[in-house]
Amino acid sequence: MTMSETVVFRTPLGNMRLVMSGGAVTELGFTDEPENGAENEGVRQVLEYFAGTRREFSLPLRPRGTPFQLRVWRALTEIPYGETRTYGDIARAIGAPGAARAVGGANNKNPIAIIVPCHRVVGANGAPTGYAGGLDKKGFLLKLEKG
Repeated sequence: MTMSETVVFRTPLGNMRLVMSGGAVTELGFTDEPENGAENEGVRQVLEYFAGTRREFSLPLRPRGTPFQLRVWRALTEIPYGETRTYGDIARAIGAPGAARAVGGANNKNPIAIIVPCHRVVGANGAPTGYAGGLDKKGFLLKLEKG
């Protein structure tokens, strides 16, 4: 049995819940849960990101999803800090050029916010669209990365 650790910590966008299992991040998302006072390497790196001192994460990731979702999420990690891609760009990157809507669905199910940067995916016209955490949070993250 793999040990799991859950940490709830404060960020500029409210509390976030980080779950690590077997040393890998399995979940990171926004929550209304109260902080639990714990800290680990994942928390440190996320807080460095919000402070503007980290552009890349060096944490092992183990998201749970379908093979298609995993391909999409892997492609998201290839989007450079401060840049955006469209859903169509991601569909083409994973070899499924007609699957922009399915990419959007996978993006919506991303269990590891920020580290797997689904916030960097925008609509075909370049406008921010849907974000599980809310468009206000997506806008904040995009602005943070633009400096």
